[in-house]
Amino acid sequence: MSANRINHKVNHVSLVVDRSGSMRQHESQLVRVVDEFVKGLQEESDRLGHETRISLYAFDHEVQNLVWDMDVKHLPSLKGLYKVDNGATALIEAAVKSVDDLKNIWEGYGEHSFLQVVVTDGEENASGCSEIGKMHTRMGGEKGSAVLRSWMDRIHGAMDNLPDHWTSAILVPNSLAKRTAQEYGFPAGNIAIWDADSSKGVEEAIGTVKTAATSFLRGREQGLRGTKNLFTMGQDLNTAEVKANLDALDAGKYILVPVDQQLPIREFVTSAGHTYKTGCAFYELSKREKIQGRKQLAVAEKDPATGRMTGRVFSGPAARQLLGLPESEVTVKPGENPSYTVFVQSTSVNRKLVLGTKLLVLL
Repeated sequence: MSANRINHKVNHVSLVVDRSGSMRQHESQLVRVVDEFVKGLQEESDRLGHETRISLYAFDHEVQNLVWDMDVKHLPSLKGLYKVDNGATALIEAAVKSVDDLKNIWEGYGEHSFLQVVVTDGEENASGCSEIGKMHTRMGGEKGSAVLRSWMDRIHGAMDNLPDHWTSAILVPNSLAKRTAQEYGFPAGNIAIWDADSSKGVEEAIGTVKTAATSFLRGREQGLRGTKNLFTMGQDLNTAEVKANLDALDAGKYILVPVDQQLPIREFVTSAGHTYKTGCAFYELSKREKIQGRKQLAVAEKDPATGRMTGRVFSGPAARQLLGLPESEVTVKPGENPSYTVFVQSTSVNRKLVLGTKLLVLL
């Protein structure tokens, strides 16, 4: 007697969070927003019919696993699990341990994908501390350099040998840390910068992770198993979802204007012969931007063969959810999509437009 098998999608998400002393100002907020992140994974997994399992790690000069490959539906609050210590930052060791641990998961059945996201507010200075009893930055000289080089070799080996269905990403506090993360082997498109000094920084950081993870899960439906452009938005939009969830705007009620002058947005709209009203203009998402929770979004259709916009525009209340954005402020950058371009509502009168893009103006 034969029977059909269920070949389901299994997502293994590993969130690796810094708990060194400098994270103390973010401790309570981090617990709350990570809980929201997990809830978002639960909801999206239910909607898509995926099984999503999560591991949580915390690190200072030591690395500790808090949760191991647990179904997100059963994960309790991070409250009582995550506690900031006064230690240093074993960033490399934490990333390597997470990857090494996940490699122990058996993949014999089902379609598995692995997503690791590291969140840190500082620079590596303590990997190997648990083995040598002191931070390599305090050893100084040739000994300290040798310890750091050995850990650099280990993370290069871990990142260079990841299979195509693995994605490793990191959030760092500044441009210098981003360059360092690239030296470790994290792909440039999987590195995002967060504001570690802001009271809203953690919320924005985990919001960025939530948006990326939601987009990743949706991309799995299109055959995506791994990516080197995790922190982008819109690359997974498809015609069926756009037409099912958004409304086609009346062609006589908007215009797409090529940006050929670097003028403030209000001046640009009025110089093109149109009345400017707050919220009537949507700029083309062409670079990394902060998008506030109240901003509306629209998508313009493109001809996949030529890359030119067809003139058809879609929008509606479901646009944020379709693009994987939370209802709070989040930082995103545009992904490559052959069929759609994302536009974001502007409520400013002074926004500087980017030459070569287009502006969507509601008439």
